[in-house]
Amino acid sequence: MSGPVVVGVDGSRSSLTVVEVAAQQAERLGVGLELMEVIGWPSGGTPAGVPSWAAGSTGALAEAERRAHSAAPGVRIAREVLVGEPGNVLAAESRRASLTVVGRNGTAGHGTQRGDSFAGHLSARMSGPLLVVRGRPNPAGPVLLAVHGTSTLRGAAEFAFAEASLRGTDLVAVHLRHVVATRPYGESGAAAAEDDEDFALAETLSELRKRYPDVTLRCRRPQGRSRRALVEASGDSQLLVVGVRGRSRFGGGLLDPVGRTALREADCPVALVRC
Repeated sequence: MSGPVVVGVDGSRSSLTVVEVAAQQAERLGVGLELMEVIGWPSGGTPAGVPSWAAGSTGALAEAERRAHSAAPGVRIAREVLVGEPGNVLAAESRRASLTVVGRNGTAGHGTQRGDSFAGHLSARMSGPLLVVRGRPNPAGPVLLAVHGTSTLRGAAEFAFAEASLRGTDLVAVHLRHVVATRPYGESGAAAAEDDEDFALAETLSELRKRYPDVTLRCRRPQGRSRRALVEASGDSQLLVVGVRGRSRFGGGLLDPVGRTALREADCPVALVRC
C-alpha cells in the first residue's frame, strides 16, 4: 500500500514514543507519516473526521513532528487536528492508511478510552493493520507470528513475512494449539481441526517463502500453556503479529483469547491484522 502511516498524538510522553515507532515504520515502508490529534466532542454528536475550527492547538503536534524528524529524518510528515470520537476517526482514516499506530493505553487523542479494550475494539473497525506500541522490543530479535486457526492465517502471515523482510530479520511462526472451539470437539474432532490447521499452515508458508526468499522461517509448536509460550517468546522479539477477525463472539471485547493475551501481556509491539 502507498497510503501514509497514521499515528494518534495526545501530547503525553508515551505518545511521543509511539510517534517515533510510527516514523521508523513509515521509513521502512517508504511512505509518509500523518500525525493526527483527535479532539473529543463532548456531546458525541459530531461525525468522525470533522475538521476542528475551534481547536487550533498544535503544541502537541509540533513536538511530535520534531520527534518524528529525529527518528526518521527522510520521512514526509503531515499533521492534522480532527474533531470526533477517537475510535471513529482512526477507523475512518485507516481506509487510506498503510498502517495505523496507537499506544498500549489507546493513545489516539483526548478523551480516549484507556486499556487494551480500545485497541481490541478498534481492530474490529479498522480497514487495515493496527500497530499497538508496547513492551521493550529486542531490535535484533525476530518477527513473531501467532498461528491460531485458519481463518486469520493468510493475512497475518503475509504481513509478518513482509515485516521480517523489511526489517532484515527472521520470522518465527508459533503454532498454538486450538484455543477455542466453535463447537464441542471429541478427540477425533480436535485431531481433525489440528490436521486442517497443519495443512493450511504448510500451504500458506510454502507459498510465502517463495515470495520472500530473503526471510528465514522457523516454526515452533509449544506444549502446555501455548499462550504463555507466545508471551515469553515476545520478550526476545521485535514484533508480534496476530490475525484477528472483524467480529467475535467472545465476551469482554472483540478479540479472541490470543489477541487479548497479546495486547495485555506481550513484551513487544503487537500488529493486529484484520482477516
